[in-house]
Amino acid sequence: MAALLLTVSGIIDAANSDRIARGERPRADYIEMARGLDADLIDYSRMRRSGGFFAQLLERLGGRNARLAWECWRQRSRYDMLFTDGEQVGIPLALLLKVLGRGPRRTTHVMIVHTLSVGKKMKFFDWFGIQSHIDRFFVYSTWQKTFIEKRWSVPPEAVIFTPFMVDDRFFSAEHADARETAPSRPMICAVGLERRDYPTLMRAVRDLPVDVVIAAASPWSKQADNTMDAELPPNVSRRKFTQFELRQLYADAAFMVMPLYNVTFQAGVTAILEAMSMERAVVCSLTPGQTDVIVDGESGIYVAPEDTAALRAAIVRLLDDPGEAARLGAAGRRVIQEGMNLDAYVAGFRTHLAALRAQSQPR
Repeated sequence: MAALLLTVSGIIDAANSDRIARGERPRADYIEMARGLDADLIDYSRMRRSGGFFAQLLERLGGRNARLAWECWRQRSRYDMLFTDGEQVGIPLALLLKVLGRGPRRTTHVMIVHTLSVGKKMKFFDWFGIQSHIDRFFVYSTWQKTFIEKRWSVPPEAVIFTPFMVDDRFFSAEHADARETAPSRPMICAVGLERRDYPTLMRAVRDLPVDVVIAAASPWSKQADNTMDAELPPNVSRRKFTQFELRQLYADAAFMVMPLYNVTFQAGVTAILEAMSMERAVVCSLTPGQTDVIVDGESGIYVAPEDTAALRAAIVRLLDDPGEAARLGAAGRRVIQEGMNLDAYVAGFRTHLAALRAQSQPR
């Protein structure tokens, strides 16, 4: 029996393993974590196989993640550790553990954090003190780490900064197709949806001698696409890409631009790491939450958020100096290989969870 139950806030596609094997998509983090952490997975599909009328009612009233949390609580006696893949499940589970109990095994609860610095989520900690039933917070942003520690007096050792990751085997320039002919002028790309400031980007690139491709889509974000109703400049296009197609987009681009609104979490981190893994320089808005990946001038360029002139200047700088763009891109690939990759990500969790288990053992 596995010692750990890991939530997947979605429905696991059974065909993904075949797609990964065929090289059509990157390795899935939950699959690698299940292997590396000796974990059982529970997604929406598995949770619906049990639970009865109350669980169905809970889903209707509180949503799928509330039911997923309930199912984790029900199964807590089978595991020594529950690992929630985000606060959308971790918050209701912590509340259940606090109100209804951890059970005779005193099951440990660890949670990945995207952002807790928003009103609705903060109330559960401010009003109910559920931080007492989250034994480890794994955060992707040092800003979030500091916020959690200060606001709720959580010990620093319980809030662990965990660099995000990319599958550097899939997102590798060696797998992209080489262009048969050189383009008439360079192309740059911008990728993703969550808190993207595409209006500033479109103002910044207007009339520049460059083609700009915006891939404004995300499987996770609920944000509206702010390019949909906008009048695109003549040199800007927009379309959706599969992950396989996205790899080629990075390869064909001179570099990638990540324009962000002023956020306190790691918005944009997936696309940033994908571009870096493809040896592409990244021009990124310097926000409180997006400071932990790029080293300015070494592996990318930071600019002030929502600053059209600064963003335009950084884009022109790299267009005028392809050698500098190549240098930054190569440095970014080294950063990925040295630590911000999927294998290192799983190994880091394995180390932290082993230490937590050792600490939790009765003396």
